[in-house]
Amino acid sequence: MITHITSENFEKEVLKSNVPVLVDFWAAWCGPCRMQGSILENFQNTVSEKEAKICKINVDEQPALAQQFGVMSIPTLIVFENGKIKSQVAGVNQEPGLRRMLGL
Repeated sequence: MITHITSENFEKEVLKSNVPVLVDFWAAWCGPCRMQGSILENFQNTVSEKEAKICKINVDEQPALAQQFGVMSIPTLIVFENGKIKSQVAGVNQEPGLRRMLGL
């Protein structure tokens, strides 16, 4: 299941997660973001909740989170592990790249 993140649940869902978290910074008006969203929808079905968590942050609704992590273009994907950034990439990524980012 893809979790939608706000500033209210960011710490609990991302920073304090006991599994790696892939966060997709996106916006509804962004064409490449919609492509990435479809890829993530399919990808989530191949990853167990014990392996990783998939989350999305709408940059229009949560601009402070986007600014906090220096998101300059979307989609931007950031993997957090043990509360720290493990990897970050901008642009659309297919499943093999997502697996590499998460170390799966």
